[in-house]
Amino acid sequence: MTLSPELALWRKTQRSALLERRCAASAADHARWSAAIEAQLRQAFVLDAPWVVGFCWPYQAEFDARPFAAWLHARGVQTALPVVVAKGQPLEFRAWWPGVAMAPGVYDIPVPVDTDVLVPDVLLVPPVGIGAAGDRLGYGGGFFDRTLAAIAPPPITIATAFELSRVPTTHPQAHDILMDLVITEVGIEGLDDGALQRLDTVQAAARVQALAQARSLPRAQMARVQMARA
Repeated sequence: MTLSPELALWRKTQRSALLERRCAASAADHARWSAAIEAQLRQAFVLDAPWVVGFCWPYQAEFDARPFAAWLHARGVQTALPVVVAKGQPLEFRAWWPGVAMAPGVYDIPVPVDTDVLVPDVLLVPPVGIGAAGDRLGYGGGFFDRTLAAIAPPPITIATAFELSRVPTTHPQAHDILMDLVITEVGIEGLDDGALQRLDTVQAAARVQALAQARSLPRAQMARVQMARA
């Protein structure tokens, strides 16, 4: 995962500029954009048991996925938060629900205390920057790329970003994993032939089902089917 010095500097500069732009957004704009994203998530991604959805505790003015996660949990979906277990290692996802005991983790981001370790079928990823090919600029630690590379079959990845996070490209490398879908306050896009294409909520729901079938998701359901056949 070694980057050239030039690309590493470019990404660092872009990351700083994008974070500054996002953190400078007004509270009113942030609330309006977040409400639009959550409304589209609820329309297009109506999941229930036995799905497992991973999401992130909001950090540096990211979209706050907690209300959507709580809504999913009320429908019987298992929800989970990422935990950094060691530098250079994939993330671990621990079960979360409203009111669960939490403790400060890396960067003081809260993580669940002593809950079950789960493997996400769907992962909501909050990028710092999002490119036109579904490429993602993160915080620079490489945790999500290592995590996605380690999970088989891979989860359905949904980038949740504000429009101000758009960049023409992040200059993705071979190890960079593209997002399956991107959702902003403006709408939903899916990755088709290396480029993002606009989808309505019905098309987005159909895309999720197609990806689920292609990847044998959710895992718990497929495991039960395999056990029944054995």
